[in-house]
Amino acid sequence: MMISVLKFGGSSVASATNLSRVLDIVEKEQGRVVLISSAISGCTDAFLKGDDESIAAMETRHRDMVTRLFTGEERCQIQQRVDALFTALRNAPKAEQVTYGELLSTTILAAKLRTEGKNTAWLDSRELVVKDDEPLTYSKIKTAIDTTQADIYVAPGFICRDKNGKISTLGRGGSDYTAALYAAALQADKLQIWTDVPGIMTANPKEVSAARTIPRMSYAAALDMASHGAKVLYAPTVAPAMAAGIDIEIRNTFASEGKYTVIGAEKDPSRWIGVASDGGNIRLVGAQEMADQVSHDGADADRAFKALTEAGIAAKSISAQGGGLDIVVRPGVLDKALRALHRAFFQELPVKEINLFIAGDGAVARALIALIDQTAETVKERTGKVLRIVGRANSRKFGLDAGGHPQPDREGDYIDAILSQATQGALFVDVTNSETLYKRYIALLEAGIGIISSNRRSFAIPYADYAAIQAAARENGVPLRYETTVGAALPMLESITRGTNSCDEILSIEAVVSCTLNQILGDYRPGGESFASLVRKAQAAGLTEKDPRMDLSGKDALRKLLILAREAGAQLEEKDVRITPIVPLERFKGSLDDFYAALEESEPELARQENAAASQGFRRRFVAWLEKTPAGYQAGIGIRNVAPVHPAYHLRGTENAIIVRSAFHPYPLVIQGPGEGARDAASSILNDILR
Repeated sequence: MMISVLKFGGSSVASATNLSRVLDIVEKEQGRVVLISSAISGCTDAFLKGDDESIAAMETRHRDMVTRLFTGEERCQIQQRVDALFTALRNAPKAEQVTYGELLSTTILAAKLRTEGKNTAWLDSRELVVKDDEPLTYSKIKTAIDTTQADIYVAPGFICRDKNGKISTLGRGGSDYTAALYAAALQADKLQIWTDVPGIMTANPKEVSAARTIPRMSYAAALDMASHGAKVLYAPTVAPAMAAGIDIEIRNTFASEGKYTVIGAEKDPSRWIGVASDGGNIRLVGAQEMADQVSHDGADADRAFKALTEAGIAAKSISAQGGGLDIVVRPGVLDKALRALHRAFFQELPVKEINLFIAGDGAVARALIALIDQTAETVKERTGKVLRIVGRANSRKFGLDAGGHPQPDREGDYIDAILSQATQGALFVDVTNSETLYKRYIALLEAGIGIISSNRRSFAIPYADYAAIQAAARENGVPLRYETTVGAALPMLESITRGTNSCDEILSIEAVVSCTLNQILGDYRPGGESFASLVRKAQAAGLTEKDPRMDLSGKDALRKLLILAREAGAQLEEKDVRITPIVPLERFKGSLDDFYAALEESEPELARQENAAASQGFRRRFVAWLEKTPAGYQAGIGIRNVAPVHPAYHLRGTENAIIVRSAFHPYPLVIQGPGEGARDAASSILNDILR
């Protein structure tokens, strides 16, 4: 009967959602399956710390998993087992507390498999794995499997006993080694290591964004990579698998059908395999059969020396060793050196890969993701850039995947996760309506992460906060672009910023930037549908804010005007803008139904105003304006009657327009076009990304 050994890392079992993915993967296996699991992510560190707060936090996470995965009597039974393990943990010697993480994760995992109707047995690795005694370990494992009738065996990784019978561990990352021991003992047909990256990559993707998956590699090359800092595989794992002649597959739990690496006995298909680092020491891993050539051929060392020199890095030493090169640089330039070497040895084209962390799951975010996918080849050909979406988040959860297939399935702080993983040159794309996300912008910018935002709430903030964000971008030399915060796809901000940066003086701005009110005012005809009815239709069509009073009160236009004004050099605050809403402010009080009733009551006055404007040949437009006076900039928002000669007179539907007058130019600059549409906005965001 076929035997498969599958090991799942801490991120793979970190939540109920992730654990369900594990079950889906196991479900597809044929024959007997041995499932080795790590502790849930963060658990080992918490138990090493060993304080009451850390243990209590882990207890809460495990209890939450049980609540999500089980119901009824089964939930009570599993919860009792989990509680008992935490009681034992608290009473255990300090040195043994760290071994309880795997006991907890596998207890839950085995129980869930049983509730799914699987014939499952839990094996205690503490009784089967003997540290530094592989023959005895193999004998114990084989006996345990032979004497237990099950289809799926679940065993904790990492933990064992030493030769004296004392509980011990196989070291950090030791669950991989556990899986290899089980596979070798059983002469397994398959050994898979499931993690959160798409196999072993040509470099650590956190350090080198252009890293790519290595499809196949030899045991020797894998051991070389792992021994020199490639953390995706624990180095001791290789020896048992190699001795037994079992291939090791490194797969991604979160993209089970995606790219992965196979480690086996075949010769390496490429001259160079990858680059890894440990401190200031870099290992350029090559095919082992090329060892003699590397030792006697200085061309490869010269190539490495040239790559580093061009990057402004002086290597302390470069020497041939085995099939590769050992390179020593100052720790402070390590990341830069890794990127330079990777570029020279593994990137055939002069392509710049840009990692994107997207926040938001609305229509614009979805359109942007689709557009990035659809235009990938064209963008690469025309700009030399490859955009990789490595992070996504909605209002509740986030997901990270260096391979480019993130799914929002993790709970926690998205920005903290980005800051811990992202490299300089990555971009954070804010496609949300969050009123607080701007508070994390400075931390991202200081970490060398640029920001592309369509979130106008992030820039219509107190001026001191706005100025601090701008300063952080300048001081750290990273992009901060937010063209789509005003006018969607129209280049309104860019036009103003260019003039301001070239010392042109902005004399006035008139902006029709409320798609909602332009649509409603354009459709409104006294005697036809009431103004209130048109507002309801606009709300139903998704043209308004969630609460349409934000549009009619001028609040949404206010945000856009503040951004325009600040680009023009005016340090405007909300209190500096005079707003005259469509109807008196007292009409906005109460519930939304109260507002619509008040709007119906205003119909006669609204009709009178409309008829008065039409009788003089005017059209009514909701205008945000800024004007420079001897006393400084003045600003306001409200209805204006515009004549046929005015650019805003001919606006249709949801079109926006801006009229800019400046000291350098005798004629105003007029920009007019679509102000609504997810794809248009997405296209403008993509332009900001590629600039």
